[in-house]
Amino acid sequence: MVHACPWCYIGKARFEKGLAAFAHREKVEVVHRSFELDPGRAKGDTAPVVDMLARKYGRSLEEARAMEERVAANARAEGLGYRTEGRDHGNTFDIHRLLHLARERGRQNELLDLAYRANFAEERSVFDAEVLVRLAVEAGLEEAEVRAVLADEDAYAEAVRSDEREAAELGANGVPFFVLDRRYGVSGGQPAEVFTRALEQAWEGRVLQPVGGEAEVCDTDGSCAV
Repeated sequence: MVHACPWCYIGKARFEKGLAAFAHREKVEVVHRSFELDPGRAKGDTAPVVDMLARKYGRSLEEARAMEERVAANARAEGLGYRTEGRDHGNTFDIHRLLHLARERGRQNELLDLAYRANFAEERSVFDAEVLVRLAVEAGLEEAEVRAVLADEDAYAEAVRSDEREAAELGANGVPFFVLDRRYGVSGGQPAEVFTRALEQAWEGRVLQPVGGEAEVCDTDGSCAV
């Protein structure tokens, strides 16, 4: 998952609704893997999301704002907060490293949800190190350990790269991308019922195949279908 990808934010909510309707949900372990948007962007190089969308797609600022409003409508339909102004776009590597720490401490989902909420619904930039520290502590991590990871650029770096290599091997060139039991793939922010059906099919032991129709994704250069 990518905490800066709007369709991952929406897709996670839809997946959780689909999982809630799955008869064997208590036997499902959910692990979030790293996938960077715009990995070539330098650390500390941030830009307003609306400006980035306008430049990337050759649109006016008004058109870019309309694109964001469409995404916001999808988010709000799932009960999620979403600000269309005041959000930043930047390098996500540090957040992915902290999510690996959080996974080791059994707090990955908590930190991911807090990062999503801060990035999409609140006035907090997840590209600010102090904001990341506060979010991680709020998720239940030790502040000193969080600061040590952020200070060491090698900490969990290989874990992030390993996730990205695995994603490439699985054919995931955009996110969200869900792999069930390493045999069944679901691409995009599909409706909740698609996830329920995919879980049922994976439970029945069917072979890996794409399910659902076309759904919105974000790719490695930071582009998001809007």
